[in-house]
Amino acid sequence: MQKSVILYSKETCPLCDEAYELLLELQEEEMFSLQIVDIYKDEALLEKFMLMIPVVEIDEEVVDYGRISKKTIRKRLL
Repeated sequence: MQKSVILYSKETCPLCDEAYELLLELQEEEMFSLQIVDIYKDEALLEKFMLMIPVVEIDEEVVDYGRISKKTIRKRLL
């Protein structure tokens, strides 16, 4: 079954851009769906993740945030 990945981010966020690029690279190795969610479009998400972004969630579980580790994400995708 294909994993579902959500990247919680915001505009003008260099760490979010890095996380997005990293996820695109991983998508070349492993099939997964990728959804980008701007936390500023949802008050509850803004309150939950404001100080943590970028946040990567895989199958409804937060697996990494801040400076995203390719190794950590890859391990959770396999």
